[in-house]
Amino acid sequence: MSKSSIPIGLLFSQSGPYQMMGGEMLKSARMAIDEVNADNQFDFELVPHLRDPAGVVSAYHTACEHLIREVGVDHIVGCYTSASRKQVLPIIERTDRLLWHPARYEGFECSDNIIYVGAAPNHAVVPLIRYMLDHLARDVFCVGSNYVWTWETNRVTRELVSAVGGSILAERLIDLGELNVEHIVQEIVSRRPPVVLNTLVGESSYIFMRALHAATLKARFTTTVLSCSLCEPELKIIGGNAAAGCITSSAYFESIDLLENRAFVSRWKDRHGIDSSPSVDGQSTYVSIMLLARAIKRAGSTSVNDVRSAAANHCYQSPQGPIWVDPDNNHCFLTPRLARSTKNEQFDIFWEAEAPQKPDPYLSGLDAAPLVRPHSTSTSPPPQQQRLRLLN
Repeated sequence: MSKSSIPIGLLFSQSGPYQMMGGEMLKSARMAIDEVNADNQFDFELVPHLRDPAGVVSAYHTACEHLIREVGVDHIVGCYTSASRKQVLPIIERTDRLLWHPARYEGFECSDNIIYVGAAPNHAVVPLIRYMLDHLARDVFCVGSNYVWTWETNRVTRELVSAVGGSILAERLIDLGELNVEHIVQEIVSRRPPVVLNTLVGESSYIFMRALHAATLKARFTTTVLSCSLCEPELKIIGGNAAAGCITSSAYFESIDLLENRAFVSRWKDRHGIDSSPSVDGQSTYVSIMLLARAIKRAGSTSVNDVRSAAANHCYQSPQGPIWVDPDNNHCFLTPRLARSTKNEQFDIFWEAEAPQKPDPYLSGLDAAPLVRPHSTSTSPPPQQQRLRLLN
């Protein structure tokens, strides 16, 4: 029996300052599309139409408009940075299309025309900063790319740190794609902060991590780097000891010991090579395609209203664990995890929630009062009001 064809848009930069992550997300999208098209449970085939904005923020709107006006897609999967998502949001809403956004992001947004598959702030930044306050320090030096992801992450960090009498020692921002980081590294060496929160994007982050490692080694002092975005392919780019020891908050790591993830990683390596690793945003892109295909199947339609309704509350056993869309805000229930990067370019998971957490994009349930910490449970009382518990 022949299958009908459904066009979908893919919006990932394959060049520019964060081309590596765009490439990883595209590889995951193509893998998921191939699996959907080969699966007889689906009576349709997904036909991808890729647009490459080349990391130019303004080009995302043009690319998105072309996919909608010229190709006629109802659904677009893509956008790595929040800056790119903000560019396409107006036309997505104006034309009533649906953007499936895979990347973890800073929160404080909710659109009927976006399915937020990546981590919300209560899944990522809150557990990370709570861990810092519990186990590392109350003072933190922030370095990041100058855009909304960093601004909002630092704002939440400041609220949590200030509530326990700590301080933001500095906020040093550089333009997206900027590679001159030496002045920031030298300030860190001079001031010797106990913790550095890194929200740099792409090549800026890789150069910073290598330079910081070299400088601290020479100065004979150590600091702990925190991240909400670092992933396995980036560890390979950073390389060696410079990539080790970073504490990262994420819903996905290659080392997750679940049957679904072991099978996913095996298929990934069969396709891309034994030395390759899926990334958190790549895995989330894979999940986005799978959620979309399953919603189209259940809806029997590509209509945005029908697909959005069909996606809500449908639990998918993904590589990162159970995941489903919360109809209250179009964000996904995810399982937060904390891990430490190792010298072999992997992550050692040392904490994870006991169950998927309800997304809280506006942090309306956040209690920043002193002496409260998150706990690994999704049941009442809210996770932000309990102490973080580590794995043995």
